[in-house]
Amino acid sequence: MLDISLAKIVRVIALAREYGSDGVSTRRYISELNEDEQSSLVALMWVGRGSYAPDDIEEARRLAVAEHTAPTETYLGGEPQLADMLEDGLDAMDINVADAEDHLRERP
Repeated sequence: MLDISLAKIVRVIALAREYGSDGVSTRRYISELNEDEQSSLVALMWVGRGSYAPDDIEEARRLAVAEHTAPTETYLGGEPQLADMLEDGLDAMDINVADAEDHLRERP
């Protein structure tokens, strides 16, 4: 289970697409997430790039916490395909990011 809201994941995807994964806005947003949210984001990216299966998300999260040595925004900012990998991770977990983005836009 991910310890980050879908809205925050979609926000990271949007920022990475608009400003790049290493953009100041993207890195700042990621740095402001709490540790659980950051480890979930890393685990989701790992699922998206195929390092872990969706069923192994908890193992990926534990490893993300255990291997955390650099700031998460630096680690994720170094991945030019971050937005695609996060989207692919959501897709692998049967979460349609387009539907999530539409739902968030409908909110008042």
